[in-house]
Amino acid sequence: MDLKILLPCRVFAEIKNVSSIVAETSEGSFGLLPQRIDCVAALVPCIFKYETDSKISHYLAVDQGILVKVGSEVVVSVRNAFGGTDIGKLNDSVEKEFTKVEDSERDARSTMAKIESGFLLNLQKFRKE
Repeated sequence: MDLKILLPCRVFAEIKNVSSIVAETSEGSFGLLPQRIDCVAALVPCIFKYETDSKISHYLAVDQGILVKVGSEVVVSVRNAFGGTDIGKLNDSVEKEFTKVEDSERDARSTMAKIESGFLLNLQKFRKE
């Protein structure tokens, strides 16, 4: 299989001759082999594993995103990703970095909701006058 990992503003990696992939969705982990049926999966922040034909396993910390398999091509589009050799450090990074982003996004959404509701309230008062 050919694996391409995309970030919002660049191509993170393009890997040829991938023999297996293990990723995680909200339903749990799943694996991809070359002859598997085409599929689409929503990924959660996780340790993404792929193995090349040389039987070497590689690990990446990936943020939430989407995986699409069509034929022998697998495209993974995620918000953020980084590699490393220490799985423990990668797992810690997933928990720290990607959870921190989720918290700040939640705060931003809450602030936007307050601004929008305040705007609508003022608009309603203006209409009554």
